[in-house]
Amino acid sequence: MLNLQVPETSLWFGKTVSVKELRYYNASPVLFLNEVEDRSTADGLVKAILLVDAVLEALPEEPDAWYDHQLVGLAVIRDGQEVGKVIRVDHLPAQDCLAIETPGGEVLLPFIKAFAPTVDVAKGQITITPPGGLFEELPED
Repeated sequence: MLNLQVPETSLWFGKTVSVKELRYYNASPVLFLNEVEDRSTADGLVKAILLVDAVLEALPEEPDAWYDHQLVGLAVIRDGQEVGKVIRVDHLPAQDCLAIETPGGEVLLPFIKAFAPTVDVAKGQITITPPGGLFEELPED
């Protein structure tokens, strides 16, 4: 069950909702709620905030799996040097990508073992081995 943060004047004030389904449309998550059957009912929830009770320190039970909030803010280490910080995780159709803020701008790195072999949430860092040219200009032949 999810609690709602809505104005006291809302018909949804003090109520809870439950998720029927989660889908992604154009890389944006869309929740379908059991309590909402039509568009006019959904309009009453525009800009509502869903409050989730979660244990933020818990890791997923799968090995090499993390929640987005555990990755955001991690220092990104390449060849022993910090090159940026993870600012978000994009869930794309082919694979997830880490959005990394660097001094030169934002870089999207496919979040695969070959490019991100070590994630250490306790140390607050992720070690990367990206392909050449992703973080720097390659010299022309």
